[in-house]
Amino acid sequence: MGNRRMISKTVTQTQRFLRLPLEAQALYFHLIQNADDDGIVEAFPILRMIGANEDNLGLLVIKKFIRPLNDEMVYFVIDFFEQNTVRKDRYTPSIYKHLLEEPGNTMIASEKNTGLPLVNQVTTNGYPNISKDNISKYKLSQENINNATADFSEIYSYYQQEIGVLSPNQAEQLADYIKLDNFEPELLKRAIDKASSNAKRSFGYVSSILRNWRQNGITTLVQAEEEDRKFQESKRQPAKSDIESTIPDDLPF
Repeated sequence: MGNRRMISKTVTQTQRFLRLPLEAQALYFHLIQNADDDGIVEAFPILRMIGANEDNLGLLVIKKFIRPLNDEMVYFVIDFFEQNTVRKDRYTPSIYKHLLEEPGNTMIASEKNTGLPLVNQVTTNGYPNISKDNISKYKLSQENINNATADFSEIYSYYQQEIGVLSPNQAEQLADYIKLDNFEPELLKRAIDKASSNAKRSFGYVSSILRNWRQNGITTLVQAEEEDRKFQESKRQPAKSDIESTIPDDLPF
């Protein structure tokens, strides 16, 4: 008989969890109920069983409830050991345990303490970077996750230095520009600089700049600088009516 899985209110009654679509919430419950003693679960059979959309896996990754271990839809439930304990005499090693020992996943393996009560909460390395050109936008590499984490950590500090306190919700919105829209980190810094130089030190002003760039398909600093250059040129060029007004009426045309 397998170990009974528990689900803690410290995870499922948080704003982060309750803001998920109901289908994503249901998927999480099924994932943790079907996870093995190492907190690892094959997601594909569960998706088929409950008829859930694969996009919900991506949401759970983004919101840091699960973490991909390979490209075969095998995931680690991040808060598994906060919610469950496994007795030594009942512990059965996962058939995917070797994935925890691969480069990039050693943090998970080192924080596990199988054979003893497992109460350690395992946290992610940060925000995943989802590429729109990827065949599967939710098959994330550890390298991308680490890079996105480092990028946003720098943006977070820069914002608070130049603008002020950044709330968790605001931080998540800024992170979305990197992980979902593929914005260069330097582009977020440029938006922060614009707000600071114009004495508009507010998250709303920074966000409006970023939204405008997104609508115009601007995701890099080079593109933003080119837009600024064209705007300045348009300001320097006189309107056609102004040019015509300077032409003398008695010219022999």
